[in-house]
Amino acid sequence: MAKARIAKVKRKTSETDIQITLNIDGVGKSKIDTGINFLNHMLELFAKHGLFDLEIKAKGDLEVDIHHTNEDIGICLGQAFNKALGKRMSIRRFGEKSVPMDEALVQVRAVVDVSGRPFFNNIKSEKAISEKDVQGGYNLEYARQFFQALVNNFPITIHISVLEAGSDMHHLLEAIFKAAACALDEATEIDPRKKGVPSTKGRI
Repeated sequence: MAKARIAKVKRKTSETDIQITLNIDGVGKSKIDTGINFLNHMLELFAKHGLFDLEIKAKGDLEVDIHHTNEDIGICLGQAFNKALGKRMSIRRFGEKSVPMDEALVQVRAVVDVSGRPFFNNIKSEKAISEKDVQGGYNLEYARQFFQALVNNFPITIHISVLEAGSDMHHLLEAIFKAAACALDEATEIDPRKKGVPSTKGRI
């Protein structure tokens, strides 16, 4: 019987106190309380569409701003994925998904390689996006900070590209989190045809 790919991570600093439980082979259940309502919504979508069971309880210095809490949650989620995947035995390793979002004409593509090398392309956009647009106190820069923290602590390569974008920041951010979740689900899926670690090096 395969070992359950579940991890718990705790991180406490002078700025944040975070607890995360992640089951990679879940059904999309989530219980999220970050203190940042919009991020709660994004992470619920992330769990649902990635089919990850995810519990997050976070407290942070939100009286300052959301930066520390947002980034530290990304750190902890990356550490949880890293811990839960272990030696990466028999995983597909690569994942790619595109997600459109309704009338806003948003299309986001996420491409993942569970490579052992941290690289994030900082959300490349081929279309003009209002960087200053804020949705529920959250914007594109906060999304960049979140995914950079996740990538650094996984570590993986992830390219997120905005191919089309409307004027709705909510839809754009939602598409980004959904696409990343679906690509990660595909990349971390067990392929029974693959024996051992998916690398000619013998390790990732």
